[in-house]
Amino acid sequence: MLSIQIEQHISLEEFIEVLEKSTLAKRRPMEDRTLLEQMVSGANLWVTARDDKGNLIGFMRGISDYCYRTFVADLAVKKSHQRQGIGRELLLKAREIAPTARLILFSAEDAEAFYQKLGFHLHERCYQLKVGEPMS
Repeated sequence: MLSIQIEQHISLEEFIEVLEKSTLAKRRPMEDRTLLEQMVSGANLWVTARDDKGNLIGFMRGISDYCYRTFVADLAVKKSHQRQGIGRELLLKAREIAPTARLILFSAEDAEAFYQKLGFHLHERCYQLKVGEPMS
């Protein structure tokens, strides 16, 4: 039995394990443990999926004001548990606790179809300034 819940914090070890056993590790700074710790402590929204033994299967890590915007920083589910609706359930729980907040995220190229299937759409005015790029 899988449980989906809000947690205040997860351990760095759990975070790393799910990243490594999902597809996200290749797009995250896995070599920088300090930065990973900051990613864990800086999030104010954790929606988790745990099995009946309490093992972390997946998570949605986000930043939210719980009323206007929820930024989804990571959505990760272990490969062994993908295609079972867990990612969808994590996002539904995030929407449930902040029903008036718009969900916003960057998608990995191979996840675009997943988000489109859930009803997400591409926003034509999303901008980013990458680390090291000067602001004019």
